[in-house]
Amino acid sequence: MLKTSISTTGKKTLLFSCALVTGYLAHAQQMTAALNNVIKNTPQGHTMQVPGLLSEQIPALPYQKIVLPGPQFLISDDPEYIRVPEGVALREPVQPGSVRLYLYNVNGVREPEKMDRKIAAVIKNTGNQPMHIRMLKYSSQQPTTNYFFAGKQGLADFFQSQPETVAREVKPGASICLDPKQDKAVVKYDELVHGFYEFVIDQPGEVSIVQTDLKTPATVAASRVKNALATKQYAGAGRGTYGISNYRIIVKDTLDTKNGLTQVLVADGEKDPWVIGKEATTGELKSLDGNYGILYNIELSWKSSDGKALALMTWNPRGDNGQWCGGMANTMVVSSGKFKEGVIQLPSNQLVTTKAPEAILIQVFTPPAGGGVQKVHFTYSPPGASCLPTPLVLVPVDLK
Repeated sequence: MLKTSISTTGKKTLLFSCALVTGYLAHAQQMTAALNNVIKNTPQGHTMQVPGLLSEQIPALPYQKIVLPGPQFLISDDPEYIRVPEGVALREPVQPGSVRLYLYNVNGVREPEKMDRKIAAVIKNTGNQPMHIRMLKYSSQQPTTNYFFAGKQGLADFFQSQPETVAREVKPGASICLDPKQDKAVVKYDELVHGFYEFVIDQPGEVSIVQTDLKTPATVAASRVKNALATKQYAGAGRGTYGISNYRIIVKDTLDTKNGLTQVLVADGEKDPWVIGKEATTGELKSLDGNYGILYNIELSWKSSDGKALALMTWNPRGDNGQWCGGMANTMVVSSGKFKEGVIQLPSNQLVTTKAPEAILIQVFTPPAGGGVQKVHFTYSPPGASCLPTPLVLVPVDLK
């Protein structure tokens, strides 16, 4: 049943309610020797064909969700398409401390004609002392019409980035481009500007996302545009400042491989509701449909009563639903197992996964010698440009 629908050529998001089953079903998916061999022999991050294995009826593991301390979180994705030649898509105050900004905007100018633009994030020092700004995490792609690539590579770059060691200084009342490359990049019609930034400041400030012509510095355009553009219903995931940026997900019970397939399901809008924020321009409360830009730190305890390993995989259950759901791509951080720990693009052997029976192998956790319980960790963020939810499926597999 359709629960919430956001269909745009940018975010390409279609959100459905899922049938969540807490008990094991009589018609549960069966692991065959052929499927076991496919999973066992698939390289990490690659797609694989697992006919008959995947379903939205896979039992969902109950979990505790804890809000972790984190940065002030801003997102600019409403309006997603900036239709005027010059305008501000987001304008939000920020306080001293850490800030996370997710920029997801498209050059949508069609009148009087399609034209090249620039889209850039600008920060103004609204304090009375010099501001020092230093990047903690940084991800920025060239403007592109390949939204799946931007979402997947953007997360990969963010996870792999290192903190800057030198801070930039901004005088009181002055402004700088948060990402200087954006002030020089040409954004053609229908191209996406995708930026994912986490930084620290020591003075109050104001962040603006501005679209302007190629000759005008973004700081100048931001200062002369007095009001942010109106938001548009179903035009993007959300806009404003959100009080939640990081979740800790703790699966309640120890998983045992003898019990068969299970899944961890987050960012579905139902079991895991959308977070609420506030937009400074209007003072209105805003839902972040999709929880994009939020990091989920997931931990799970498991054991193997039957000696099997535990494969972690993902897939696109929305592949048959609508124009924009035919592909899914993501990046995660996963703890060690059969493959080394670290950042893995999903998929790593092609741009996207399509639909069942195709799945992506994320990791295979091997049982410890002598049995016992072990913990595994993975970091997930809802992938931009993909339909949600994207289930994390746990499959017992025989590695012998």
